Amino acid sequence: MTQIASGFSLPATAGQGARGSVLASAAQVRDRLDLLTRQAASGRVADTLGGLGAPGSASLSLRPAITKLESFQANIDAVQGRMDVARASLDQIAGIASAFRARTADLNGLSAAMVDSVAAAARDALRSVATALNEKHGDTYVFGGQDSATAPVPNADAILSSGFFTDISTAVGTLGVNGAAATAAATLATASSNAVGTSPFTTTLSQPVAVLDGLKDRVPVGEGRQVQVGILASANSDAVSGGTSTTGSYMRDIMRGLATLGSLSSSQMNDPGFAALVADVRESLTGAETALGVDAGVLGDRQATIREDKSRLEQAATALRGQVSNVEDVDMAETLSRLSLTQTQLQASYQLLAGLQSLSLTKFLPAG
Repeated sequence: MTQIASGFSLPATAGQGARGSVLASAAQVRDRLDLLTRQAASGRVADTLGGLGAPGSASLSLRPAITKLESFQANIDAVQGRMDVARASLDQIAGIASAFRARTADLNGLSAAMVDSVAAAARDALRSVATALNEKHGDTYVFGGQDSATAPVPNADAILSSGFFTDISTAVGTLGVNGAAATAAATLATASSNAVGTSPFTTTLSQPVAVLDGLKDRVPVGEGRQVQVGILASANSDAVSGGTSTTGSYMRDIMRGLATLGSLSSSQMNDPGFAALVADVRESLTGAETALGVDAGVLGDRQATIREDKSRLEQAATALRGQVSNVEDVDMAETLSRLSLTQTQLQASYQLLAGLQSLSLTKFLPAG
């Protein structure tokens, strides 16, 4: 007990208790201010998932699902460019096939010089087709299937020196002796061959259709769902090549037709089988155009489908991110408001402490 001159006594612990209570309250306010300051700076409720308490487990369980959705979206982004390049190449090759199919209609009535001109143009076109089949998107050969690091047509610029072209050229050279049917059969056999040195494609792409089907590039675009995103240079994707003069592959048929036309000579115009051989090329190119158009259309449809898939994936990922944000992220406007209020409260606590420090016994005595 503290004794004062007037005889009024004040408990010694009274001032100390009040000051301790204010100090404890100020410490709590200070801790709250520190937390709100960190939250305002980071935008997050806590620095770790453990700091979130029970809601943190829900957030943790959602993250793998978000990662999977994002990986599907990344797959779609990666293949869209490849599909664009493939479609552009298909359009180019279709244009070449159409142009030379049209020229075969009048080839029998052309002058000798024009036959040689068409042959030269066909050889250039064959090089163009081979080059188009080696188009890349980034480091990926779009017509290579799973062997996407290797050019589907080795030495495309030298296609006229390949066994494919020289064998067809040799067969066409015997047109006058063997006739159109045998010549066409020989060129068809060459174009259908997967033999090394004869096939214009890599050994990977020079295999039976049943094997090639397993080499088609498919990409996961959703849970349990894959989409074929490419076309092999040496085999059809979904189209079935029709007609009596086909290898079963429209690319092989187009290359065969161009190689055949490119091997013709003006000296053969009067051969009995000339017109029939040209007619065989025309029929083959017509069927190839149709089949190519089917595959190009399917490829376009698949692009549209995976664009829709990506939109759905984005919506799903956004919804999950929203759930995570509700757990992990602060409402910044509310946090800043609470921060300002807490700063005011802490300042008031400090002012109260200062007031307690300056209290004197005279403030407890009645006015005289």
